[in-house]
Amino acid sequence: MPDNISISVVTVNYNGMKDTCYMIDSLKQYLSDLLYEIIVIDNASSENEAAEIQKKYPDVQCIRSEKNLGFAGGNNLGISRSRGKYILLLNNDTYVEDNSLPSLVKFLDLNQAVGAVSPKIKYANSNVIQFAGYTSLSQVTLRNRLIGFDETDRAQYDKPALSPFLHGAAMMLKREVIEKVGAMPEIYFLYYEELDWCEQIKNKGFQLWYCPQALVYHKESRSVGQNSPLRCYYITRNRLLYAWRNRRGFVKYLALTYQFLVANPKSLLIYIAKGRFDLVGACVKGMVGFINMEKS
Repeated sequence: MPDNISISVVTVNYNGMKDTCYMIDSLKQYLSDLLYEIIVIDNASSENEAAEIQKKYPDVQCIRSEKNLGFAGGNNLGISRSRGKYILLLNNDTYVEDNSLPSLVKFLDLNQAVGAVSPKIKYANSNVIQFAGYTSLSQVTLRNRLIGFDETDRAQYDKPALSPFLHGAAMMLKREVIEKVGAMPEIYFLYYEELDWCEQIKNKGFQLWYCPQALVYHKESRSVGQNSPLRCYYITRNRLLYAWRNRRGFVKYLALTYQFLVANPKSLLIYIAKGRFDLVGACVKGMVGFINMEKS
């Protein structure tokens, strides 16, 4: 394999071969100008989808993990096998419709202080924005919002901007940043790991930017589901874990108290009112899981 690869595209596949192949096809159709490689991590899918994908795309590096390593673990495995100057983490349920991804490379090349960027992200088959940057995460309630979320794209977010966090579905990092910061934290398994990683990147003195010159489309939550007990469990547990790892002193314990006594009880009441007792159980298990887990 050549050594002058510009972009290593890393994606994690979990029982999603159809989406993964669609993403690969879109990259092969549109991504040009720069030398790139594609690395697919099959995260213990029920069938050996890595073998099937490898058969269909001999030039794609497909790696089968017999254990589900989680979002961070899968991406870290892919990064460890990559050779590009820049690492582009793409969800397997994303795709592109133009050759705009190289603009992320150009932005990083021109801005030494910038460690990582995310493109504009729209919902699949639409002109509706999912991501045009993030607002800051509140210190105690741990809430923020996606800028541009659910808005029709009228070019209102077409200027690059600093962002407190990047979107895990599509983010490009300089290899040197990963070498200085370390791998994405695997303790989360699913959800919040990219937010924690963004905090670590900023703590090392790098900036995070939203770069709308590049565009990615996202099918959103194909592997887990928006209202699944699995998602509820990890969101509940990992929001507490994020506070534990990224807040200090009195603010840390205030944030944890808020989650236990205000935010989570409110969620429980909503789930009960809707008759979603599976989510009630998942939320309670998430809180218990946080209390019992090793947090270092």
